[in-house]
Amino acid sequence: MSWTSLTSGAVALGLSLGLSAGLLSVGGTAVAAPHADRPTERPAAGPVVTRAALDPALVAGRGARVGFAEQEAENAATNGTVIGPDRTAYTLPSEASGRTAVKLTPEQYVEFTLPSAANAITVRYSIPDASGGGGITAPLDVTVNGKGRKTMTLTSQYAWLYNQYPFSNDPGADLLHPDWWITECACVPASTTPAPVITKPFRPSHFYDEQRLKLGKTYRAGDRVRLTVPAGSRADWTVVDLLDSELVGAPHVRLVAANVLLFGADPSGRRDSADAFDRAIAHAKRKNLTVYIPPGTYQVNRHIIVDDVTIEGAGNWHTVVKGRQVTLDRPTPDGSVHTGVGFYGKDAADGGSHNVHLSGFAIEGDVRERVDTDQVNGVGGAMSDSTIKGLHIRHTKVGLWFDGPMSNVRVSGNIVVDQIADALNFHTGVTNSTVSDNFVRNTGDDGLAMWSEKTANARNTFTRNTVQSPVLANGIAVYGGTDNTVSDNLVADPVREGSALHAGSRFGAEAFTGALRFTDNTTVRAGTYELNWNIGLGAIWLYALDKDIDADVRITGDRYLDSTYNAIMLVSDYAVKDLYAIEGVRFKDVRIDGTGTSAVSARVKGSASFENVDARNVGAVGVNNCGSFNFPASGSEFTLTDLGGNDGGRGAQSWLAPWLLPNTITCDDRPPVVAPPAPSTW
Repeated sequence: MSWTSLTSGAVALGLSLGLSAGLLSVGGTAVAAPHADRPTERPAAGPVVTRAALDPALVAGRGARVGFAEQEAENAATNGTVIGPDRTAYTLPSEASGRTAVKLTPEQYVEFTLPSAANAITVRYSIPDASGGGGITAPLDVTVNGKGRKTMTLTSQYAWLYNQYPFSNDPGADLLHPDWWITECACVPASTTPAPVITKPFRPSHFYDEQRLKLGKTYRAGDRVRLTVPAGSRADWTVVDLLDSELVGAPHVRLVAANVLLFGADPSGRRDSADAFDRAIAHAKRKNLTVYIPPGTYQVNRHIIVDDVTIEGAGNWHTVVKGRQVTLDRPTPDGSVHTGVGFYGKDAADGGSHNVHLSGFAIEGDVRERVDTDQVNGVGGAMSDSTIKGLHIRHTKVGLWFDGPMSNVRVSGNIVVDQIADALNFHTGVTNSTVSDNFVRNTGDDGLAMWSEKTANARNTFTRNTVQSPVLANGIAVYGGTDNTVSDNLVADPVREGSALHAGSRFGAEAFTGALRFTDNTTVRAGTYELNWNIGLGAIWLYALDKDIDADVRITGDRYLDSTYNAIMLVSDYAVKDLYAIEGVRFKDVRIDGTGTSAVSARVKGSASFENVDARNVGAVGVNNCGSFNFPASGSEFTLTDLGGNDGGRGAQSWLAPWLLPNTITCDDRPPVVAPPAPSTW
């Protein structure tokens, strides 16, 4: 969702972070010190398969069930340079999976050993921007066992954003908001004399993109896939983050259907097929048929409006619906200044759409800048009693943005990558709906979100999803609403100004009411640096900005692994610290394995209870209790209740020692950060 500047009152929360062994301070944050560049001729011992750069055993039963195997480049054979680990925002390693990648120069390679049979690969990579912005293209050669060379054409045209929200494609741009407070000078530049010098490009980010390639035949486990930067590449360097390998099945065929080819669609992608899609949909509705999109690439440069229709592709590796972003002659009533490829339900104000079923194709957009009023999403509108399954969506603004009210939508088994903003957002009055088994990587804002603006979302569930490397904001966020659940998800590597899991009373959302459940989720390398406040956040972050959070909030069975700062954070903004509280949150059966600072950080008035919350490798005092920063003689305005079984911490000290209860002030505004060891089996 939209990310706006936080209030300048946050400056009162303090200034700089301290340093600790093995860490360094960059841009006001403390991060794990990167290794020195390590160019090596390093053979791989064998295929190392990971999930979110972890041993899969650590996340068993959590996250999306996917058809590919993930392999990190730093575990592969290479004569390139390993970069990272580094969690400092605006650096290449910070946005890499696991915060580590391999940097290649021309004629260098990285080679992966296939862990199982595969006939297709996905490469996540970064190459430089053009000097004036807008991106470049560059080749990457692919061979298997030294044979069958194919060349991928990499691009940075959809990467490299700069500056303040909503960002710029111009690396030489001046500050977009000189009247905003910025951490870099700890000032408001427009109100500062002499004016501060702001280094350009300012805050580069969103470095990575990914591409898929069919290998042309099936290779066996043990075969070697080598990625080589050819001599003379336009890219001075190519960073390879990871490779996903997959055995893609034969195209799905539906013989009795409204086949879009019969209505004039062009599978070569040379001619626009939007009108042909419309004709096929109209015929299918009259004859009660499914619309079938055979293998091919279809050019579609506007929204396809869908209602009471089923549209199937041959599989998202085989059927691609791809479009250009088109500038409109005049803005539409909703404020859009562009259009582009997307499948949209009717507006909720017009009754919305019903009984829409989309499956088995890819949607590839052409969105290179963030315009918040634009409806240039892969799937949009209102779709009740509908299913979206097995899509692959990239290069749109938001993969799936639903504007309710609407009810009973099932979103499952999709892959959403390389977005300018969110992967999915339930916006306004979405009810009784489920998002499950979706894989999300490289979003420019929240990975998955429920935003109860004006009308509450209710009785929705986000379950068994994987969210990796959101560049900005949170992995999974809930903004207000009633009786919603976030369960069995895997969230890794949020980069800045957000957390893995977030509940926020903010952005004008309706209040939290009823129950809110975070159950059996795993986070890793989460808890980012909040740029506006100049502090570190928690792996899970509860934030009372607009209203109290006093619903029945329970966090049960979560695992917080290798948290950069705190595992758990409850906070309000300094400007409203005496207005809003977070009351009665219950944590039970939670495990915390490694924190840079505390197990719990409270920067708000209110209360929480803890039962069977086990912690180890905690970097600072177990509870950093600042309350609402009034420091009364009676103790902190935030109260903790020990319901038993809360074990571990730092050394022999329990993280929830009796002397901390119920509300001892232990406020260290910016405690030193200690890099925790890698997580391991409990």
